[in-house]
Amino acid sequence: MVFVSTRDGDYALYGIDAGGRHEWRLSKAKGDPSSPAGLFFQLQPAWSPDGASIAFASRRDGTTQLYVMRADGTHTVRLTSGAADDSKPAWSPDGREIAFVREGEVWIVPFFGGNAHRLTRGLGGDAADPAWSPNGKLIAYDYRPAGFSIREIWVARADGSDQRQVTHLRQVSAQPTWSPKGDRIAFQSNARSRNFEIYSSALDGSELKRETNSSIDTIDPAWSPNGETIAFSRDGAIWTVDRTGHAVKLTSGGNDASPAWRPTG
Repeated sequence: MVFVSTRDGDYALYGIDAGGRHEWRLSKAKGDPSSPAGLFFQLQPAWSPDGASIAFASRRDGTTQLYVMRADGTHTVRLTSGAADDSKPAWSPDGREIAFVREGEVWIVPFFGGNAHRLTRGLGGDAADPAWSPNGKLIAYDYRPAGFSIREIWVARADGSDQRQVTHLRQVSAQPTWSPKGDRIAFQSNARSRNFEIYSSALDGSELKRETNSSIDTIDPAWSPNGETIAFSRDGAIWTVDRTGHAVKLTSGGNDASPAWRPTG
């Protein structure tokens, strides 16, 4: 698993084994946290399907752009460029494309080169946090209509057609992550408590299940490749919760967030 932490001052990527026994910094370079470009050095990690590379967002060159590095932290290459901020990368299951967010819309860029194209058309709203279904046919994301504070989970076909709302919780539901079978989506929401918790539902929004129980915000869900646990961030540390609701703290904590499981192959 990789996650983001500021334990060295800058936001950077770290690795941890599944049992939480060993933690190490993946980033070979280090950002200067005295400036925004150096502070937001590496954010929002996303694994390639073969587990050989990690996409991430960074402000190292001014605007937030997407980059890709090898799994050992070497050979960083810039993927996007332009005046707009690009963030929240999500790799397609076939490894050919990366979905991301630009100016409140979900876009897709070919990994091996080519122009990005827009997936969503929200008419002034705000789409974020794209996540590909395991079979590559659907992309989940969260969406806030213009003029509203409510955010819900949506899905669309990978070509942008058939956009439809999944949740109807009328609060802030965000950061979808797919179960390995593709039959459920987990997400963070404050719909049933004062703080954010992790929930999951079927693709039509039914069978809502609360996955965590806490008195503080529980965010950044990431479903494990074997489907047995969901990783998340709580109180500055990375945790996992199994299907019975048993939670385990993995990292030493401080300011750890955005867990991402390495694919099993």
